[in-house]
Order: sequence, then C-alpha cells, then structure tokens
Amino acid sequence: MILNILKVFGLSAFSFFVALFLTPIFTHYFYKYKMWKRESRSGENNTISEAFKKIHNFDSEIKTPRIGGVLIWVSVFVVTMVMWLISVIFPSDLTLKLNFLSKNQTWLILFTLMAASLVGLLDDILQILGRSKSLSLGLSLKKRIFLVLIIGAVGAWWFFFKLGMSGIHIPFFGEIDLGYFFIPFFMLVMVGIFSGGVIDGIDGLAGGIMASIFSAYAGIAFFQNQIDVAAFCAVMVGGILAFLWFNIPPARFYMGETGMLGLTTTITVIAFLTHAVVVLPIIAFPLIAATISAMIQVFSKKYFKKKIFLVAPIHHHFQAKGWPPYKVTMRFWIISIIMAIIGMVIALI
Repeated sequence: MILNILKVFGLSAFSFFVALFLTPIFTHYFYKYKMWKRESRSGENNTISEAFKKIHNFDSEIKTPRIGGVLIWVSVFVVTMVMWLISVIFPSDLTLKLNFLSKNQTWLILFTLMAASLVGLLDDILQILGRSKSLSLGLSLKKRIFLVLIIGAVGAWWFFFKLGMSGIHIPFFGEIDLGYFFIPFFMLVMVGIFSGGVIDGIDGLAGGIMASIFSAYAGIAFFQNQIDVAAFCAVMVGGILAFLWFNIPPARFYMGETGMLGLTTTITVIAFLTHAVVVLPIIAFPLIAATISAMIQVFSKKYFKKKIFLVAPIHHHFQAKGWPPYKVTMRFWIISIIMAIIGMVIALI
C-alpha cells in the first residue's frame, strides 16, 4: 500500500516539477518563434461574432502562444520513459514497482495521448506557420474528426481483440455485452468527448477542469487496484497543474489543440479501462455541457433564426452576461470538482 501511494502521489508531484523545469525552455521558444495563431476559426464559417469580440481582447490574446499543451504531454512522456528506463537499467523491487508502463494497462493510454497530441500539434503548427488563408485555419473540423475516429478505431480494436472487452458496466445493473457494436460505440464516445474541447477559451478554465477529471479517474483506478492506470492519471494531473500554474491570468500560453485533443481522447481510453465509461458524462460534465450548448446554438440559429445563448459555448454566455472571466473559471472549477466526485462515488459503489 505504501509503495502504491508513493507510485501514484509521488509520481504526480514528480511530473509537476518536471513540467515546471521544462516550462522556461518551452516558453523561450514559444515567444522566440512567435508561436501564436494568425487567424481565428471561431464561430460559424470561421467568422467572429460581435458578441464574441466584446468578451475577448484580441490585441493581447493574439500575441499569446497557442501551443502550451505540449508542456503536458511532453512532461508525461518524459516521466513515463524515465521510470521505465530506471526499471530496465537498475532492476529492483522498488524500481519495477514504480514503473507504470504496462502492456495490459497503460500502453494504449500512452499511444492515444501521443498520437492525438501530435495530430493536435500538426493543427496548431498549420495555424501558426500557415502562409495561405486556408493553411492558417489549420485542419478542418472534418479532418480532425476523421483522425480522431482512426485513433478511436485503433483503441477499439485493442480493447476488443487484445483485451477481450466487448461490454460496458452499468452501475447497479452490471455488464451489458455489445458484441461488435462495442467498436463503433467506443469511437462515438471518443468523438463526443473530443468535441468537449470547445471548453478551452478562458485563462485557466480547461486546465482546472481537466485536472479534476483525471483526478477522479485516478481515484477510480486506485480503488480498482489498477495502480498503473492510477499512476498514469496522477502523472497527467501533475503535468496539467504545472500548465495551469502558467495558464492562470494573465496566461503565458494557451493549451491549443495539441493539449485538448490529446487530453480528451485519452480520457475516453481511461474511462473504458476502468469500466467507468457510463459515468464519464458526469465526471466530464463541463465538457458535455459545452458541447451540447454549442450544438443547441447552431441548431437554433439554423432552423429558428435566433440564438439561445448570447455566445456559445456556455462559458462564453456567462461572460457575455457580464461575469468576469475569473468568476466563470472558478465556478466552472467548482462544478467540475463536485461532478467528478459524484461520478467517482457512483462508479465505486
């Protein structure tokens, strides 16, 4: 038990300090090479509404790097590889125990994080360095969804054929076998959570929410004795908190697609590994709320020619109503923590 606690909480702190150490290096190059976006693809048809402009200071935001999510996944990758190499070079009961890279628990999580983060990085790089109008808008939403579906297909194949998983666990009712429908269901969940990436838009908002989500799944995995998964989640939390340290107002950098795409797809894999995918909408409630509010807004504008929210997603609606950004952020943090606790309790009992 002591080693398990050290493995989870100790490595989380280690990840935090690794990310803090890497931050000045990344920040130097972010600003040296002006790694901020030239164009915005916000709004319908890549246009920006007047209401959206009123709640954002584009003059200051345009000069802030949009690629800060690199800090999270690079620090997680570094910690993972360091602990694995130590266990290989200096094998002992302690080093083998602290290594959390395992085929049956965390290989797929690491693959998903790296693959999706690199797709997001490509999108960010195109927006930063793209010379033409089309390239400066990055990968289109259709292309990003297509690539997420590919990653989801790989993950679903691994679960179905390698891990022998074909069902989902319903709290209080038990297992429901989906058969081959498990594969499209997995892919659909991954795309759905990926769409929740629209929550990124206010300094500190996404970082705090993501930290609470991964913390909840770390707790679920720990009580299920999936210690490697719990350790990976905890390492993710450490990296996210280090990012958050520099993302609170005034933000030194923003997460960008490389952060949000990597984090949202990784959550899906962890939810299935911990048999807690049914409570994912509860634990990740702010992501779901942001997605649904954006969909409602688009549907209402298209078919009824009127807006339900002043600005969508919903966190921008509260900004437009006059809430200062810090109030929106901290109240969404509170909601996220409470919902994460509720979802974790339901999953565990």
